Amino acid sequence: MVDHYVGVLGVAEAMGVTRHAVHKWRSRYPAGSEHPFPEPDVEIDGTPGWSPGRLEDMMRWRDGLPGRGAGGGRPTAARQDYFRAAAARGLDREEATRALANFATEFPEMSEPELYAWIIERLEY
Repeated sequence: MVDHYVGVLGVAEAMGVTRHAVHKWRSRYPAGSEHPFPEPDVEIDGTPGWSPGRLEDMMRWRDGLPGRGAGGGRPTAARQDYFRAAAARGLDREEATRALANFATEFPEMSEPELYAWIIERLEY
């Protein structure tokens, strides 16, 4: 039986980044750092490989990266989950953003994470 693994290029394609970004993450966030990049499951002649089932873990790892400072940075994991759920229902990012703004106006007592969870719950029906 042959086991299949995903290399740096496969990880990059799954995450929507370049392979250079994956190499940078591996060197910037080594084992033992506060936010280590997931260790490969196998290494052959210095080439890392990960089990395809670990791609979701890697995406969660990326979602947990620190933002880039005040006024910007990476969307929260909850916001990214919302956009993924909206896309699965056929909404593009602009439509999903408008819907979110409308719900935020309609339900001002809810925080953004609460809104995301509430909307995702309804999108799953």
